[in-house]
Amino acid sequence: MDYQFKEIEQKWQKFWADHQTFKAESNSEKPKYYVLDMFPYPSGAGLHVGHPLGYIASDIFSRYKRLKGFNVLHPMGYDSFGLPAEQYAIQTGQHPAITTEANIATYRRQLDQIGFSFDWSREVRTSEPSYYKWTQWIFMQLFNSWYNIENDRAEDISTLIEKFNASGTADVKAVCDDDTRVFLPSDWATFTEEEKQIELLKYRLTYLRESTVNWCPALGTVLANDEVKDGFSERGGFPVEQKKMMQWSMRITAYSDRLLQGLDTIDWPEPIKEMQRNWIGKSVGASVKFAVDNSQLSVKETGNSEPKTEKYIEVFTTRVDTIFGVSYLVLAPEHEWVAELTTPEQKEEIENYIAVTKKKSELDRMADTKTVSGAFTGTYVINPVSGERVQLWIADYVLAGYGTGAVMGVPSGDQRDWLFAKHFNLPIVQILDAQKDIDVQADPTKEGRYINSGFINGMEYKEAVAFLNNWLEERGAGKAKVNFRQRDAIFGRQRYWGEPIPVYFKDGLPYLVKEEELPLLLPEIDKYLPTESGGPPLARAENWLPADGGHYEMSTMPGWAGSSWYWYRYMDANNDAEFASKEAVEYWKDVDLYIGGSEHATGHLLYSRFWNKFLKDLGYTKEEEPFKKLINQGMIQGRSNFVYRLSVNDSEGRIRDSYFLSHTIFQQYKKSSDTEKLEALKLWFIDYNETDNLSIVPLHVDVNIVNNDVLNIDKFKNWRSDFVDAKFIYEDGTNSKFVDNGLYICGVEVEKMSKSKFNVVNPDDLIDRYGADTLRMYEMFLGPLEQSKPWNTNGIEGVFKFLRKFWRLFHNEAWEFTVSDAEPTKAELKSLHKIIKKVQDDIERFSFNTSVSSFMIAVNELTDLKCKNHQILQDMVIILSPYAPHICEELWVLLGNEAGTLSYAAFPTFKPEYLVEDEFAYPVSINGKMKMNLNLSLTLAQPEVESILLADEQFQKFLDGKPTKKIIFVKGKIINVVV
Repeated sequence: MDYQFKEIEQKWQKFWADHQTFKAESNSEKPKYYVLDMFPYPSGAGLHVGHPLGYIASDIFSRYKRLKGFNVLHPMGYDSFGLPAEQYAIQTGQHPAITTEANIATYRRQLDQIGFSFDWSREVRTSEPSYYKWTQWIFMQLFNSWYNIENDRAEDISTLIEKFNASGTADVKAVCDDDTRVFLPSDWATFTEEEKQIELLKYRLTYLRESTVNWCPALGTVLANDEVKDGFSERGGFPVEQKKMMQWSMRITAYSDRLLQGLDTIDWPEPIKEMQRNWIGKSVGASVKFAVDNSQLSVKETGNSEPKTEKYIEVFTTRVDTIFGVSYLVLAPEHEWVAELTTPEQKEEIENYIAVTKKKSELDRMADTKTVSGAFTGTYVINPVSGERVQLWIADYVLAGYGTGAVMGVPSGDQRDWLFAKHFNLPIVQILDAQKDIDVQADPTKEGRYINSGFINGMEYKEAVAFLNNWLEERGAGKAKVNFRQRDAIFGRQRYWGEPIPVYFKDGLPYLVKEEELPLLLPEIDKYLPTESGGPPLARAENWLPADGGHYEMSTMPGWAGSSWYWYRYMDANNDAEFASKEAVEYWKDVDLYIGGSEHATGHLLYSRFWNKFLKDLGYTKEEEPFKKLINQGMIQGRSNFVYRLSVNDSEGRIRDSYFLSHTIFQQYKKSSDTEKLEALKLWFIDYNETDNLSIVPLHVDVNIVNNDVLNIDKFKNWRSDFVDAKFIYEDGTNSKFVDNGLYICGVEVEKMSKSKFNVVNPDDLIDRYGADTLRMYEMFLGPLEQSKPWNTNGIEGVFKFLRKFWRLFHNEAWEFTVSDAEPTKAELKSLHKIIKKVQDDIERFSFNTSVSSFMIAVNELTDLKCKNHQILQDMVIILSPYAPHICEELWVLLGNEAGTLSYAAFPTFKPEYLVEDEFAYPVSINGKMKMNLNLSLTLAQPEVESILLADEQFQKFLDGKPTKKIIFVKGKIINVVV
């Protein structure tokens, strides 16, 4: 029987599901291998052909590793909390859980029909209470922990309390808030419970603080930086403003050094590692205090003539040696002291500037290096080294959350500072810098040393930095400091569809719910919108109150919460007592191969590493890093098709007729002069009058009604009923009014795959037409996994023909299954072992596209050899099975093997001796003209060759009775006979 892919694929998908073929053993004597895909958010649109690319690659590798004798864990689940489902719920009133469940059902059907070898017994969904119970539990562990710098790890908060009881803050070296109190153990003993909780909150790894956030009023929620573009929300395009809010945060900054060091131990793409290094942004420098000049603040806005309390603005700088060149100081517009330090004369200007800044996202502010803007507060500060008064400004390029929210302006040492000073006509203090080029013409003896730079004059760079750090510390004006660009992670969203934070408030202080109360379930609410007073949606819940009084936290966790530990849940997905058992964690350890998009570089991947290190600190896990190897699959871009609409409009601009020009005709029309255009219209029998207006517009057309760039016109008219009466100018210039079945060729452009461009290709359609095995192989065939590439359905036919040709190897002309138990020939063994080595090498280095073309070559070779050998063909089935599992399972059984065991067969062993060339097909020429080929052993000498040649019947026919005069023999190259 011919290749019946639909029947075969449905049969084996059912078999795998019924027999749980890919269920991983929880423990095994086999070596473990953990392959993980970044799990998807189940959107309502389902999968398009770009989505499965990484899944197909990971599935090929998983199947290959099983064949290599590994116990493979290859799970799948859904990141099912999120804003899209909530927005849909707001629009329709339908609970997000209902739409999420429907979307997951679509995803599951599509994933199953592509034939993935997922262990579905371990499926997780972040929105299931049985899952988010443990997300809440991890939050609670973070709340009950602090970071001990001395031991370089997180510890239970009880150990910090012990230190307070024993010696107060004297022996405490912690990552904590800046405003922690210094106290003795006797002081701690006298603190009230409320005072103790307030102080402990400054040390906890998750804590409350006022933060500047991206607030989207239309969505009623805080957005992450990557959810904001050009001041608008990525979803919906709503305005976003900067706003200060009390938010939960997590001290990821405690792990900054370890996060940097860990990058050197993992096999990740270098661009991803570099992005994380830049995001963490370790800087070695100094913290410097600039005193506010109180003489400028002697009169408050209230008219009170009392001077204000002395204040210091703290600045972190990596170049303390340039402090003599400070011309001004800049505060972030959100800095808490801006209002207080603004003089009455400057108040209006400062407030206007802050209002404009609120409309910009942090990313926009950091990225904008060309625009110079700012406002003077009217206040001055004192340079602690030179004693000079310098102006205090605000500018949006400074961010409140980075460092101290203040920077010193050194125009002679920094381009941005120079532009700022020039723009606002601020003084530029010239210093000669020992770290940069020195004006050796001015003083050739001072190269590499400071000149005219205060009391560091003549010092080398390192000497000057050390001197200044000591000088500042002795006077309480600063100190050496290591700073990180990375900020603590905001951990809260003012929305409904997310994990409830397991906290309740009593007397204004946060307390954890009891562990036995987990999971803290999402309450039912009447609407999924913020309250009329602006409260989060959870504030709508009725009778949702903690047993101990007070009220629950009204924010929910951010989208990254559930994805920051999910790989551990896959290890022990059905455990009700722990997030994962000790035994499961010790066996699976970490993820060996992780495949997903590069867009998660500084979000999910960074937070996952942070949580992993924290769980290791507390002894729940063993590995410092969660993902050993990371591969970023490239994007499959859409291949858009266009039709070209020529409208004939009357004098009032109304469209009278529509014509569609085929691609070549459109190109011809576009390049023609006005006179040539009118002549062409006549040739194409287009009706128009001299008074008519002509306009031509390219329109996207649904790629699913285009085959090899040829438009199916009937389907097009069904798709766009407004064009049912339109006429088509075919590729040869004929008009559809006169010709029924002309060729209409569409235009082509590579763009992002998007519903708005009608270039989304649904895998369901391709699987129905060609089968899942064809889709799997074709996606790999498109190009290297890590590279982006355009989708082009035109080439899929060739892969389908290959699979049909592979099926044909096992059948005779009547499509009867036919194989032989004869000994394989040397040529067959050579062909087989070439493909064994090639596929093994390709898969190990994730070069899946080159394997596909090698398969095609191997099948062509075996076809030419008329190979029907059982041994050869069975090994070919095993080798191809990771790529095309359905057809191979079917052939495996036809070859007499037990059903389903192909997944755990042994990958054939490559034997290099079969590739050693011991024969050569000598081209035989007579009088210089090539006549035949003769296969001979490369070990033969000329006398033996001549003997065999002269005895060959075919050669004698070519001689036609003529005697040979001379035989020229070149070993391994030619035989030339002279007659």
